[in-house]
Amino acid sequence: MRDYVGKWVLLYFYPRDDTPGCTAEACGMRDNLPRFDNLGAVVLGVSVDSVSSHRKFAQKYSLPFTLLADENKEAVQSYSVWQKKKFMGREYMGVIRSSFLIDPDGKIAKIYPKVKPAEHADEVLLDMQSLIS
Repeated sequence: MRDYVGKWVLLYFYPRDDTPGCTAEACGMRDNLPRFDNLGAVVLGVSVDSVSSHRKFAQKYSLPFTLLADENKEAVQSYSVWQKKKFMGREYMGVIRSSFLIDPDGKIAKIYPKVKPAEHADEVLLDMQSLIS
């Protein structure tokens, strides 16, 4: 994160490339990127998918921001978003969709523990505007 000192950073963690919720969230970020840029913010998406998977996902949906491949699960564990999940009666470990808004000094300004993918970009932008003004 040292590369981004002096900038706002939205670090958003998502479960999997090219799934419905993750695609809605990524496309929301893409569509709002000019608004993030105007506020001096960088958007970084993180999942445990591979670089190759990220490349295909980014190309398919014309995602103009960086997707980080956390294949070793270091970031997801560091941010405590690698947790036990349940789906159709089955328990497994996975990424909990959540985000961290980091201020220009490198401090976490806001944590979004439960994200609604289609609304998330707008929610963060509203928060940023109130934090900046």
